[in-house]
Amino acid sequence: MSQKTVSNYMREMGIKACYIKPWTKTTISKDFSTNLKNILKRDFNPKGPDAAWCTDITYIWTYTEGFVYLTSIMDLYSRKIIAWVLTKDMTAQSVLEVIKTAKQRRNIQQPLVIHSDRGIQFTSEEYRELTEKMKRSYSKKGTPWDNACIESFHALIKREWLNRYKIWDYQQAKRLIFEYIETFYNTIRIHGHCDYLSPDEYEKEYYANQIKQLNLN
Repeated sequence: MSQKTVSNYMREMGIKACYIKPWTKTTISKDFSTNLKNILKRDFNPKGPDAAWCTDITYIWTYTEGFVYLTSIMDLYSRKIIAWVLTKDMTAQSVLEVIKTAKQRRNIQQPLVIHSDRGIQFTSEEYRELTEKMKRSYSKKGTPWDNACIESFHALIKREWLNRYKIWDYQQAKRLIFEYIETFYNTIRIHGHCDYLSPDEYEKEYYANQIKQLNLN
């Protein structure tokens, strides 16, 4: 069967080819010392919001600008993406920006656990200063399962949304990410972990129950 015949057959059947997109390494480890502890220990089910966050960086291929990088922070209670930033590099400054945004949005006062891999962005002096009042937790070397929830989210946004498009440039990537996270994932998409509510609904239910408990007392 000729290539032209195959193409016509696929078109008639409504079949589209899935293209394997370019790959790049996003975790460049700097410090494997015993000082980096895994405090979280795969406890992905805290009892309330803002008890534990996790963060990671993933790559997105664009046709005119090459790789751009999505850094996200997830609240493990609700699986909500509380902050994200898309950058054209993987510098520590990008990570600092997203953490500052998360802290402002959640108005965090108390220390909490923030988990990441051992990439240089998360072991830099600037990162340590910004998270000084938090409990920093790190995945073990070569163990992505220690950060499974945020890794799963980054796979999900690509599988459900980004991989449907030929992303032309940074601006298109940013628009698509905003649409998925802010208008679908956090607000509409249901999660088995959240009793089949969206992350926003799951957090609202938590705070409503807190108020009920206060009124009862």
